Amino acid sequence: MELQAQLLKILPAQTGQGKNGTWKKQEYVFQTQDQYPKQVCIAVWGDKVSESSMIPGSTYAISFDIESREYNGRYFTEAKAWKIVPAGGASATPAPSSNPTPPPFDAPMSSEPVMEASDDLPF
Repeated sequence: MELQAQLLKILPAQTGQGKNGTWKKQEYVFQTQDQYPKQVCIAVWGDKVSESSMIPGSTYAISFDIESREYNGRYFTEAKAWKIVPAGGASATPAPSSNPTPPPFDAPMSSEPVMEASDDLPF
């Protein structure tokens, strides 16, 4: 998935020891630039943490995957970035909007023609 958003916060880096060795994780809070902006927390894992030097207030193009894991009968979902580049930069290609503009509130949601009300009801 791809998203273009403004960086709001850089959360403290986390490290730990797992069954596969030491791990490192950095989380960033972005805000979408849609009509109704949403905040999204995106994590960067492993070696990619050290290569990221991001500035709050800047806009970035983020390529990420969404993954859910089950633990004790509950599911936990995380957005994991695999590429973050400055938006509009030489190496950045503008990400297509992940949320296309919704139809107006009163527009029909299907492609079927809308039948207008008439006075010849059978009851």
